[in-house]
Amino acid sequence: MRTSLQFVRQQFIWSMALIAALPVSAGAIPLPSEKPSSGILAVPVPAQKATPSAPNARSHKKQQVVLRDDQPAKLYFGAMKSAAPLAARAIGSYAKGCLAGGAALPTDGANWQVMRLSRNRNWGHPDLVQFLKDLANDAPSLGWRGLLVGDLAQPRGGPMLSGHASHQIGLDADIWLTEMPDRRLTAKEREEISAISMLKGPLDVKDADRRVDPRKWSDSRARLIRRAASDERVALIFVSPTIKKALCDFETGKDRSWLRTVRPWWGHHYHFHVRLACPRDSKGCKNQNPPPPGDGCGKELTYWLSDVPWVPKKPKDPNKEPKVVKKRPMALSALPKSCKTVLAAQ
Repeated sequence: MRTSLQFVRQQFIWSMALIAALPVSAGAIPLPSEKPSSGILAVPVPAQKATPSAPNARSHKKQQVVLRDDQPAKLYFGAMKSAAPLAARAIGSYAKGCLAGGAALPTDGANWQVMRLSRNRNWGHPDLVQFLKDLANDAPSLGWRGLLVGDLAQPRGGPMLSGHASHQIGLDADIWLTEMPDRRLTAKEREEISAISMLKGPLDVKDADRRVDPRKWSDSRARLIRRAASDERVALIFVSPTIKKALCDFETGKDRSWLRTVRPWWGHHYHFHVRLACPRDSKGCKNQNPPPPGDGCGKELTYWLSDVPWVPKKPKDPNKEPKVVKKRPMALSALPKSCKTVLAAQ
């Protein structure tokens, strides 16, 4: 049975999320007896536990949280603490969707440890969880003790309160480029230890040395990424352009096909980002376009390693303040309709 503190905490989280979501001019949060208007879905959640002196102290009545189409989806998905009890299904696209029937990657395995436990982002489609277990089991044979696993998805996927734009449908995972130690990290260490950057220096200065630091980079890291990229379940892997260059130089064999799967992208010098293809039984899951043919070690990579993407251009008018456009958070209405069912599932 849940403790009183747990119920209070859950009620507080939902209350804060709803207060933040409602317009300033709105009245009280709709009661369960009120009929939701168009575009609104009522979702039952546990009410705060009654005090011991009350007649219904042992009851577990339900209140209803109202989902509003025009409010930020991240408030609703960020408040979910458990997976939707539905058949496993990745819904929508990687940056606009949700997850039904998610599975949690255990926080500890023989060859992996999950980091940043307070985020509760070690959830994914069962295919992703199995992929990570398989990769972790192969790691020692590659000269890599084990994985430190970063963010996967929230329990029901969807937009996150902070951080990633993707990781919404349970098919994305961040794997640190820091090797798992030969001991179990404490909960505090998992919150405070930082991943190690592979960069030799800053990228945003003219004529920068955009290579990996040879004191940090190793062939074991390259072998681990090659193993992940060679898995037929994987659609793409994102790494820093500096790491892509190191991988292009690492592969001296005839089979360079796996390099096509590894794409350069902003950031990703502390970890590599694995993205699985949509499972065949996930109706409504949208794969992204496949990468262009070739190993990606030519003109595209040359561009990424030049000054053009990194060095800021001088403003035409140095006295004019640059215009800052604040991006509005994704509204619930922007997600597939099935995502409301995912939120409502008990």
